[in-house]
Amino acid sequence: MSVITPEVVAEHGLSEDEYQEVLKIMGREPNINELGIFSVMWSEHCSYKSSKKWLKTLPTEQPWVICGPGENAGIIDIEDGDAIIFKMESHNHPSFIEPYQGAATGVGGILRDVFTMGARPIANLNALRFGEPEHHKTHHLVAGVVAGIGGYGNCVGVPTVGGECEFHKSYNGNILVNAMNVGLAKTDKIFYSAAAGIGNPIIYAGSKTGRDGIHGATMASTEFSEDNEAKRPTVQVGDPFTEKLLIEACLELMATDAIVAIQDMGAAGLTSSSFEMASKGGMGVEMDLDQVPQREENMTPYEMLLSESQERMLMVLVPGKEEMARKIFEKWELDFAVVGKLTDSGHMVITHKGEVVVDLPIDPLALASPEYDRPWEPTPKQPEITSGDIDSSKDVFTSLKTMIGGAHLASKRWIWEQYDHMVMGDTLGIGRPGGDAAVVRIHGTEKAVAMSSDCTPRYVYADPVEGGKQIVAESWRNVTAVGAQPLAITDNMNFGNPERPRIMGQFVGCCQGMTEACNILSYPVVSGNVSLYNETNGEGILPTPTIGGVGLLKDSSKTMGLALNGEGEDLVLVGETKGWLGSSLYLREIEGREEGAPPPVTLETELKNGNLVREWILAGKVTACHDLSDGGLIVAATEMAMAGEIGAKISVPEGANPQAYLFGEDQARFLVSTKDGAALIVEAQKAGVDASFIGKTGGKDVAVAGIGSTSIAELKGANEAWMPEFMAGPDTND
Repeated sequence: MSVITPEVVAEHGLSEDEYQEVLKIMGREPNINELGIFSVMWSEHCSYKSSKKWLKTLPTEQPWVICGPGENAGIIDIEDGDAIIFKMESHNHPSFIEPYQGAATGVGGILRDVFTMGARPIANLNALRFGEPEHHKTHHLVAGVVAGIGGYGNCVGVPTVGGECEFHKSYNGNILVNAMNVGLAKTDKIFYSAAAGIGNPIIYAGSKTGRDGIHGATMASTEFSEDNEAKRPTVQVGDPFTEKLLIEACLELMATDAIVAIQDMGAAGLTSSSFEMASKGGMGVEMDLDQVPQREENMTPYEMLLSESQERMLMVLVPGKEEMARKIFEKWELDFAVVGKLTDSGHMVITHKGEVVVDLPIDPLALASPEYDRPWEPTPKQPEITSGDIDSSKDVFTSLKTMIGGAHLASKRWIWEQYDHMVMGDTLGIGRPGGDAAVVRIHGTEKAVAMSSDCTPRYVYADPVEGGKQIVAESWRNVTAVGAQPLAITDNMNFGNPERPRIMGQFVGCCQGMTEACNILSYPVVSGNVSLYNETNGEGILPTPTIGGVGLLKDSSKTMGLALNGEGEDLVLVGETKGWLGSSLYLREIEGREEGAPPPVTLETELKNGNLVREWILAGKVTACHDLSDGGLIVAATEMAMAGEIGAKISVPEGANPQAYLFGEDQARFLVSTKDGAALIVEAQKAGVDASFIGKTGGKDVAVAGIGSTSIAELKGANEAWMPEFMAGPDTND
């Protein structure tokens, strides 16, 4: 047995104070197996020790929320006995080290979080952020991550329906791969993870346990340095075909009355799943590692307990149901083993080859995980950028072509064409890009679920509070813009090192802004994930709190797309335009400046404007709708024109600065096409909503009155060219 030295403790990621707390809980020195368990359970990844103080402040309740944070995924009621179960999680560090398997197992892990609660997965989304295109690793990482997501999602038979992909130098040494899954369940067939029933059998099912992924949770809780390559063994290996079998076997067993509790083996594997189930149920556990299916010889207890091998589940069954369950899993060609039982001891007692190798008190370990109130400092306010601060002589259409054909706004067709978005047959066929959110029909009903992934890191960096408000508001707008009622969000909080007060301040400010937005928009947080230490050699990423939003369309036939689809229609701009340029894409891409206060978010205006636009969509009064975000009005109009291959001519109000008016990123705005703009503007005035007639659809150009025009073909050519040209270049990874 290894001697526990201060060096061994440090290698396990525990501080001196944390190790003293271990000694206090145990009343003795832990052995190496027990130290390993403390290490993963108290890692940042599993314990949320730097973030939980602030996560507790996020709004999590509304009448339609069935289950908020604390379970494997969040659950919302969508009426008629149907529930949506969803969550987003990060697989950042593994994807940087081994992009294909890191991304693939990110998809596999989030699928298990959802189907372990009784849901059939119906849609995947992903949010990807890579370093600058010129960086020597970026091409290699994009190719590997996209192939991993497509390979796993396509093989498991779940459509990948939406997402985002951005490039920025802050991600050069630490990419972000955030995976989201949405599943459908019946409200009377939802499964939870709290163990119950003294003597009830504990079941291991799925793939065999190997040596992959050991200490993956600990690796995900530290910042990168130059030895990243040495961490390859901590990246798990996924098998989507086994995952598909596991989904079907679990759902078949869930149709019976055999399951008491169920938990997937995710981060920290067998250790985390067994401890969490026992702690939630106030139970003890006896487990025999000799019964654990193993794919490698001479595995030690330490390796078995900390392995993060994929496609594995842990269950508590009703006594006497073991053989029925075994037959189901063996029919699906999966391993099935009774590995232990529940006790009333409150301890985790684990044996191997007849000897006790772990004896730990469950609640003290699970409930006494550290909770830090880390020092934080607010981000200094940045000055407002006005139209007088930019070069007003720059040609509008030259700037538009530069932006629309650049890495940020370029079509990501090269990526999404590698994903099967139509498998299962319920993705609504409004084309790609179809709308501001993806829409998936609830099979056999009129209903559909809208879902989107959103974040504007440059806003959060400039002002975490306003940026936190904006990400929630933009998610709400995107779900609204397809005609759905936004219901709830999952968050994926990607930040740098929380031990740096400036970084911790970004996290705190973002939570404060999100809280305000979630309250006013009635858009609660029901699940999520925190990924900290996204740094390399002390350089942190832009703060990137990705929001996955979900909403309900009661009549899927009323789904709204963004493509212009009629000649001579009116274009109506909803929302006030002041021409806000601070932290805008225009300022960054055209002026080369990443500065300035981001656009302020007035949440009451967001609510009022969005509710009116949704009313119009459901009443059939608009023919296309797009929210305004990156690049402002002219980019939104161009995207609508390119999607429908119908031109748009817009005008700039007299006295307004063209660059500011066309590229400003004021919030709470939508652009709609309609057959009767005058009627909508009257309705808007009555509702107290700012709305203006700004132009007409038609022709084959995007034009601005008095300034000029460019053909849709030329704009679309630039927009579609960047990504294939980039990926056709050499893989320069060294």
